Amino acid sequence: MKAVVCEQYGPPEVLKIKEIEKPIPKDDELLIKVMASTVNAADCNLRGLSYIPTGLGWLAKLMLGVGKPKISTAGSVFAGIVEEVGKNVKLFKAGDEVFGSGTRAYAEYMCRTEKGAITRKPVNVSFEQAAAIPYGALTALYFLRDIASNKEGQKVLVRGASGGVGVYAIQLAKYFGATVTGVCSTANVDFVKMLGADKVIDYRKEDIIKSKEKWDIIFDVVVGDTSFSRYKELLCPKGYYLSVAGGLKDMLLMLLTSVTGGKKVKFGGGANCEKMENIEFLKELIEQNKLVPVLDRTFLLDEIVEAHRYVEDGRKKGNIAVNIAV
Repeated sequence: MKAVVCEQYGPPEVLKIKEIEKPIPKDDELLIKVMASTVNAADCNLRGLSYIPTGLGWLAKLMLGVGKPKISTAGSVFAGIVEEVGKNVKLFKAGDEVFGSGTRAYAEYMCRTEKGAITRKPVNVSFEQAAAIPYGALTALYFLRDIASNKEGQKVLVRGASGGVGVYAIQLAKYFGATVTGVCSTANVDFVKMLGADKVIDYRKEDIIKSKEKWDIIFDVVVGDTSFSRYKELLCPKGYYLSVAGGLKDMLLMLLTSVTGGKKVKFGGGANCEKMENIEFLKELIEQNKLVPVLDRTFLLDEIVEAHRYVEDGRKKGNIAVNIAV
């Protein structure tokens, strides 16, 4: 089968399409024919931290692989069709259309345990649209609902409102009853308003630090530019600064603010986001048209280098999909 392989760190050009063996599912796994995936920050990070600044430095190198990526087949989210199930699988059967998160998704086939962030695809969206949901929406849901207990009447500020996580943070905060302010560039102001933001701040024209307004939650997803010290005065006395794209400094601030002061820094994500009940919750919202997938454009698998370059250039709105099946 065809798969995208990353055997060394570097720019998008290190991604190569190769023929590899089709995986065989274990007793507790599904064999999934992958129809679509996406390119997100996690996928770009696989290629090396000098290209996508996360602020985690050597810690991330330990997680991803010191000399080269630990997982050579790229891709972190998927939408596809179950082709075969192991003898111990109870929740799915062959023919089910599914979506979720899981490694090695840039391939014609992948194996995935039935436990974790996987469920049946919403009936009202395409495979490409479904693949655009898990990374950003699971992250936004975890930070807003599970960490900050986002609720009706609160005020939420989203920095990076037009990106792959921000577009779902706006929609979910609105769903939870918050008044939402989005921060983005001039080109994306109308787009962010369309997502449901009550107010949009164009950072090229307005310095948000000078704002007299206060927010209960600042949801900051701007890679390489998070700063609690810079934005803490914009928080309400018991507000949360959610550093979604932060680094080691944010991790230390999270520990410090957990025992001092009323304003809290929260940093994390990863496996904490990836629970079946969370993706099932998102599926229900999508089918009720209360959460809309945001898809900028779609690339073919053979265009994976161009797709990664497009994401790194910062041109996308929301997510881009990779069509695996064509």
